[in-house]
Order: sequence, then structure tokens, then C-alpha cells
Amino acid sequence: MRIGFYAGSFDPLTLGHAEVILAAGRLFDRLVVGIGAHPAKAPLFDAAQRAALVREVCEAPLSARGCELSVEMFSGLVVDAARAAGATTMVRGLRDASDFDYEMQMAGTNAAMAPAVQTIFIPASPATRHIAATLVRQIAAMGGDVSALAPAATVRLLAQKRDLRRS
Repeated sequence: MRIGFYAGSFDPLTLGHAEVILAAGRLFDRLVVGIGAHPAKAPLFDAAQRAALVREVCEAPLSARGCELSVEMFSGLVVDAARAAGATTMVRGLRDASDFDYEMQMAGTNAAMAPAVQTIFIPASPATRHIAATLVRQIAAMGGDVSALAPAATVRLLAQKRDLRRS
């Protein structure tokens, strides 16, 4: 069984994240989406909400392609989480040259720590290249329309969060 591991904070899940997940689903029998807990970050959504978004948006299309989706939380090194999930490949998305430089450095470091785990890159399409979760959070917090940047499920959850803050 070919198992891939795609890690991130997914706070919130964007169309760019979904694009990478769905593209990776063509390559693996099982894709593990690892939701990382970063001690220095305070996420907008808790891990359960982020996992639910990934499942709601991606599970059915992946299943239709014959790829099983698993969503797992992790803390610590991503390469350790990938190994624990049984993955032989880590998936990373690339938006631009600055992503490439950073991701190449990380891929080299991860390869030194876990030579049996390969990193592959999936480039963003022109339609999603500009999307960053940070911008989606900021635009939504200011009342902007993020429907062109995030799946409908994410847009709904962002609106609920904004409405709760107004109450």
C-alpha cells in the first residue's frame, strides 16, 4: 500500500490545501493529512474543527478515486509523524520560489533524519497560487468575502466564528 503524508496547520483549510490533497490522492492508496500542533501558534480553529473540514471537503472525492483519507493530529517533528503513519512519502505544496527554497531545505533536513521517507512537491495551479491561510483568516476577520479562496465549509465556519465574536 502506498501511503503519503501531507502535514500542515490547515488553519483554515483553503482551496490551495484542498487542491494539494486531491492531487496527492491520485498518487497514493492512503493519504494521511497530519494536522500539526505548533506550540508558538494559537490557532483560529481547534484541531477537531480543522480535521472535520478536511474530511468534509476531501474524503468523498478521494474515496471516489480509490484513496483512503486519514486525518491525524501530531506534535513534534513532521518526519516522525510521517514514519508513525507508515508513510514512505511526504507531500508538500509549492506556491512560489520562496516556498521552493524553504521546502527544499526542509526536504533535505528530513531526508537526513529519515532517508526512507521521500518528499515530493505538488505545484499550485495558477488559480490557487496566491492563496495563503493567513490571508484568508485576515480577510474573513475584517468581514471580507473569502469564497474564492476557501471551500464552502471553511467559509461557513469562518462566518460562524465571526458572528460569535459579534455577539
